[in-house]
Amino acid sequence: MAFNSIWSFRFLCNTIFILCAFSFISVFYWCHCSGQCYSHYQMREQMQNQPIDILRFPSAWNQLTFSSEPTPKLLKIALFIKKWPDPSHAGGLERHALTLHLALAKRGHEIHIFTSSSSNSFPRYPVSNLYFHLSKPTTAGYLDQASVWKQFQTQNTTGRPFDVIHTESVGLRHTRSRYLTKLAVTWHGIAYETIHSDIIQELSRPSEEPQAHALTERAMKVVEEVKFFTSYAHHVATSDHAGDVLKRVYMIPEERVHIILNGVDEEIFKPDVAKGKEFKQKFGIPASKLLVLGLAGRLVKDKGHPLMFETLKEMFKENVTFRETSVVLIAGDGPWGVRYRDLGANVLVLGPLEQAKLAKFYNAIDIFVNPTLRAQGLDHTLLEAMLSAKPVMATRLASITGSVIVGTEMGYAFSPTRTSLKRALYQAWLDGRGVLEKKGQAALQRGLEFFTATKMAASYERLFLCISTDGNGKDSDNYCQYQSTSN
Repeated sequence: MAFNSIWSFRFLCNTIFILCAFSFISVFYWCHCSGQCYSHYQMREQMQNQPIDILRFPSAWNQLTFSSEPTPKLLKIALFIKKWPDPSHAGGLERHALTLHLALAKRGHEIHIFTSSSSNSFPRYPVSNLYFHLSKPTTAGYLDQASVWKQFQTQNTTGRPFDVIHTESVGLRHTRSRYLTKLAVTWHGIAYETIHSDIIQELSRPSEEPQAHALTERAMKVVEEVKFFTSYAHHVATSDHAGDVLKRVYMIPEERVHIILNGVDEEIFKPDVAKGKEFKQKFGIPASKLLVLGLAGRLVKDKGHPLMFETLKEMFKENVTFRETSVVLIAGDGPWGVRYRDLGANVLVLGPLEQAKLAKFYNAIDIFVNPTLRAQGLDHTLLEAMLSAKPVMATRLASITGSVIVGTEMGYAFSPTRTSLKRALYQAWLDGRGVLEKKGQAALQRGLEFFTATKMAASYERLFLCISTDGNGKDSDNYCQYQSTSN
């Protein structure tokens, strides 16, 4: 029986591997033989020569240049989100929602946020056009769809109707969204992506633990998503890989899939050597240390902390010089925080940090490490580190190597094994601070080009303007047509 189960799992893994390899070869052959794949420069040249239908733009909108001037058309936007972020405990989805919609409100748009809360106390923001519509969450912690739909309809018929609706993931369920054409959903992770995570978890499972059935369940989850995703009018993918999957695997028409990479507030996360020194002094980190590693986020299993913990433990034991010349700073909380403290005095667990302190944290480290096993979404911590001029090291997952660490000049990628992670950590240590600073500058340049809140907000604004008019605007204000402004 055990043999049959092991054979079945191996057969499934081999099948998935063969399918992925065939997919890669097919795309590679198609690109070279049909001439349909354009380079970044060819695409820009084409855009300079003639306007393009922006809804069919195949790459990340972050690389496009939109005007920084206020738009003459101000939108009334409805946002549906399961939970509004707590300043120091927000997940990626919540942080994305806060960064994006605060930026849109500052640009003059009227934002109505439909979310759940057990209290009526919410943070105050420096804008007057951000409105909260609160309802009690369900027993499972989700939005009460009947309540938020009633609130939405009331607002939609009071004075001016909404120009566009935005839902973060399934904040607004597909049973309601199917009736709305001027709607965009942002996916921060889809079931197809997590199959890779499930394979990693199964391969790293200790022999004494029972085999999980996540892979079989996940395959059915993908089928379910393929069926109901079509109920959303427009889809925003937060990574290049997710955009490709939505078009190719979920079979959503290309004019309904748009890639807008996550962005973080560049006014908060930026290089500041003085603040970095101040942070290190506060925690007693001597200047003689050759390498300061940084980790941030939830200290849980699927974020790769068992892998990171075991790797550091092994390296400290086998290499005294590495242990004595390195410091590990960890910002965040979770069950692995206690274990990290057991590694010794050169591992400091700082707990969760609000954004201003987190910005100082990034400036204090030499390199940021993200050992995540979750192959979905686009992690904000990597982007925050890059905008702080720090090189990044992360798991070799499609969303990361396809959108963030696109070359060795800005960081390091490793397979989710102790051997591969150890090799990458030793390489960063041997490269030294001079090399890491050069990589940090390259990371900063890519961050400023793709991952700022300004870039992200401008891209969403243009998408919302486009779908709010259904492409029926006059030639002078047809927001669905894009013309490059570069010379």
